[in-house]
Amino acid sequence: MRFFNTYSRKLEEFEPLDPAARYIKIYTCGPTVYSRAHIGNFRAYIFEDLLQRHLELRGYKVHRVMNITDVDDKTIRGAREARVPLAKFTEQFKQAFFEDAKTLRIKRADEFPCATDQRYVDRMIEMIRVLIARGLGYQADDKSVYFRINKFPNYGKLAHFDLTQLQSSGRVKHDEYDKEHIGDFALWKAWDEEDGDVKWDSPWGPGRPGWHIECSAMATALLGDQIDIHCGGVDNIFPHHEAEIAQSEGVTGEKFVRYWLHCAHLLVDGQKMAKSLGNFYTVPDVLAKGYTGREVRYALLRVHYRVPLNFTWEGMNEARESLGRIDEWLARLREIAKRENVQRSTSNAQRPTEKPDFENALDDDLNISAALGFLFESIRDTNRAMDENQLQTSLAVAWLDWWKRINTVLDLEAEGEIVIPQEVTQLANERESARRKRNWKRSDELRERISALGWEVRDTKEGQKLARNAAK
Repeated sequence: MRFFNTYSRKLEEFEPLDPAARYIKIYTCGPTVYSRAHIGNFRAYIFEDLLQRHLELRGYKVHRVMNITDVDDKTIRGAREARVPLAKFTEQFKQAFFEDAKTLRIKRADEFPCATDQRYVDRMIEMIRVLIARGLGYQADDKSVYFRINKFPNYGKLAHFDLTQLQSSGRVKHDEYDKEHIGDFALWKAWDEEDGDVKWDSPWGPGRPGWHIECSAMATALLGDQIDIHCGGVDNIFPHHEAEIAQSEGVTGEKFVRYWLHCAHLLVDGQKMAKSLGNFYTVPDVLAKGYTGREVRYALLRVHYRVPLNFTWEGMNEARESLGRIDEWLARLREIAKRENVQRSTSNAQRPTEKPDFENALDDDLNISAALGFLFESIRDTNRAMDENQLQTSLAVAWLDWWKRINTVLDLEAEGEIVIPQEVTQLANERESARRKRNWKRSDELRERISALGWEVRDTKEGQKLARNAAK
């Protein structure tokens, strides 16, 4: 198994911190709960879900922590504008995140630490105290505490830029900044009037933690000083993850993370997602168009995590069609598996155990595109064998067992049987009768009426098959 490590910018063999691999320790950056998470956020969360599931498929035990940022500049600003306490403001978005994650079948992390939890605030304060004692932190005239980036030689190594080539604009108190405005970042922010009642006592006066120290504290508190894998979106690389490395290693003296994995951006119709462009979508926005959670999951899952994903409604329709192919394939396999093991001519279809291509593809830096390519190649081959009545019952059972195994990673199977409305069934029966009478005009009219009701009729060797068609 190998992953592309952002730190080295190379594909590296995966070697866990624990040689016995009792647990793989993973930290994933979760939502900042100042608004409902959008589908770009969930693209990253689904990539992290795929990573965990594949590690577990390969026999590893995973201990995953996903933080919830419930105090930062954005959450405080949102609570102030809504004129409600910070905890009340963020709670609605925390619940929305968990609802959407469940809809997309994302496995729950082992812990979801919140930055406002007093035990983590205490740890943040202690880490800042150590950084000051080591000359890496200092309290400035504005009473805030900052990290001295020029005292940490490796600062900039994750983002791969040379600190000496950038003009420093001095201290940066706000949470987000770019390379052109690099400077000592805030570890502890002195209280000001805009913070309202959001404050904690500290040795440096009342205030609140900076965004970056929150993750360093929560990650090391729950996973220890060293972590196997740290994930996030590419937008987290700088300054957030860069700062996490500086703070954590500045305190522990240990290498903080072995493998940094970052997910590329999601685009919408080739453009950056923005409310001003009218292309900003949450999970409920997509569901409102008539799609299901598993269709959204497939659409966000199917492209390699390091390649930008272009979200389109045509792509959502393709996701629906792909899942329809899987559903129909499974139904055919189950029908054969239920039959007696009658003698059939030898099939050219191989047993799934003879071709471990799916797992091997995911071993190669989670190459989901290649893994899905193998799945659909297998569907085509086995469908051909079934069309020719050549698939043995034992082979159908073997493919179903294989699917059950890989679906622990994909989690794409339909839940329960698909219920076809009575009106659609009646029209399909009428169409079948028209076709027997060779009344093709009537057959086409009925097909259009069925399509208008949201269903597609397909003519196969076994007769008509009904499937939900793509959303308009």
